[in-house]
Amino acid sequence: MDARVIAELERIVGPDGLVRDDGELLTYETDGLVKLRSKPGAAVLPTTTEQVQGVVRLCHEHGVPFVARGQGTGLSGGAMPHPDGVLIVMTRMNRILDIDIPNRRITVEPGVMNLDVSKAVAADGYYYAPDPSSQVICSIGGNLAENSGGAHCLKYGFTVHHVLGVEAVLPNGDLVHVGGPALDAPGLDLLGVLVGSEGTLAVVTKVTLNLLRKPAAVETLLAAFDSTEAAGNAVSGIIGAGIIPAAVEMMDRVTIEAAEAAVHPNFPQTEAILIVELDGAEADVRALFSRVQEVCTEAGASEIQVARTGDQRARFWQGRKAAFAAMGRVSPSYYVQDGVIPRTRLPEVLNRIRDLSERSGLKIGNVFHAGDGNLHPLVCYDERIPGQADLAQEVASEILTYCLDVGGSITGEHGVGADKAVHLPKMFSENDLDTMQLVRCAFDPSRVCNPDKVFPTPRLCGEVPGPYRRHPAEAAGLADRL
Repeated sequence: MDARVIAELERIVGPDGLVRDDGELLTYETDGLVKLRSKPGAAVLPTTTEQVQGVVRLCHEHGVPFVARGQGTGLSGGAMPHPDGVLIVMTRMNRILDIDIPNRRITVEPGVMNLDVSKAVAADGYYYAPDPSSQVICSIGGNLAENSGGAHCLKYGFTVHHVLGVEAVLPNGDLVHVGGPALDAPGLDLLGVLVGSEGTLAVVTKVTLNLLRKPAAVETLLAAFDSTEAAGNAVSGIIGAGIIPAAVEMMDRVTIEAAEAAVHPNFPQTEAILIVELDGAEADVRALFSRVQEVCTEAGASEIQVARTGDQRARFWQGRKAAFAAMGRVSPSYYVQDGVIPRTRLPEVLNRIRDLSERSGLKIGNVFHAGDGNLHPLVCYDERIPGQADLAQEVASEILTYCLDVGGSITGEHGVGADKAVHLPKMFSENDLDTMQLVRCAFDPSRVCNPDKVFPTPRLCGEVPGPYRRHPAEAAGLADRL
C-alpha cells in the first residue's frame, strides 16, 4: 500500500488506531466463516464519525478498497478484508448515545453489542427484539449489515423492522442521515436499502433503534420427537392452527449431542427437539400454549418439558444458542449454511439432507428457525483430510440447491457475502441483478466499498467469453469502458 496513504491513515486515526504489523493483521483475515481468508493491507480502528469520514474519503481519492467490520461473527465472508485495501474496524465506536424511554428509542454506535442494548433498558421494562444466536458478542452494525433476525424473528421480524434511522458515511466520504423518528419516514425508503446491504453501500456510524415493552407473560416448552419429520409436522401444525409463537426452534440429534457436551442443558437424547415460546397477554398465552402442547402430542412428541422457572427457560435457550459453537465438540471444522424453505417442505428437505450426509460420508447437523423455515445446516469435516474441505463446500452448495428447488432462498439472515455470490444468478434474472447493480453503482460508482461481495463476478460464476454486454453502470452513464 502506498506509503503516503499509510501516513495519512495514521494522521487521521492516530498511531494507536492504525494496525500494520503482519501478525496483528492476521487477527482480521477472516470472519466467522473461517474457510475464507484474506489479510488486509492495513486496518484502522476509528473512534469518531469524523475519523471514519476521513478514512473513507482518503480511500475514495486514492482508489483504495475498504471494508467495514464489526465483531467478525458473520458467517458468509461479508467482512473478509481486501488484500490491497483498508479494513475499518468499528469496535471502538461502542457507546450508547441516547436512551429515550418515553418514545421507546435508543441511539447507539455500531460497535455496541446486541445484548447490551437490551441490558441498557431492562430496568425500564423494555428490550431490543432481534436476538441472533451470537447476540452476546455480535454488534449492532453487523446486525444492520446482514439484516439479522434470530430465534424470535417469526413474530418480531428482522433488524430492518426495528431500525428507525441511521447516520452513515457514503463511499465518497459524505455524511448522510437516513430514516427518522417514525418507522415510516417520508421520501424514498433508503433505510430499507441500507439495512441488509452487507456493507456495500456505506459505513454506518450511528443507529436509532425501536424498543419493545417486555411481554406480560412468557411460556416455553421443549418437545422431543423420534424423527425430524415428526418435529417438522408439529411446526406445520402449530402455524396451521393460526398460532404465531414468539419462537419455534428445531435441533436434530447431532446438534443436541453437541450442545449437551458443551453446555449440559439436559436435553432429551432423541432424534429432534422443538423449543416453542409464546408471549403476550397472560390469558391469551395460557390458552394458546395448551393448544401448542396438544399439537405436539398429536404430531408424536415422546416427551414435553414445560419451563416452570426462568432458570429452566434460560437453560433451554442456552442449549439452543450454543449449538453453533458446540459443534466444535464433535467436529474439527464445520461449514455453516443458511437457506430458507417453505415450512411445509421441512420433512422433505431434511430427508434429502440426511440422504446427502449418507452419500457424502460427512456428518450434517441441523439447528434452525423452524417457524419461518430458515435452515442452518452444519456440514462437518476435517481439513486435515485431503479433499474434505472442498467436499464440505460442495455438500453445502447442494443443500442451497435443494432450498431453491422447493421455492426457497439461498439466505435468510447470514447474507450472501463472498460465500454465496456464485448462487445469486440461480435466484435472480440478469435484469434483476442489473437493477441491483445500478443501485450499488449509484452509491459507489468507484466500486471501493466492500468490493467483490454479494454480486457474482466472472471469476466466481465461471462466465465464458461471449458477446459484450454493457455493465449497468456503463449503461447509466456512471462509468466508461476502458
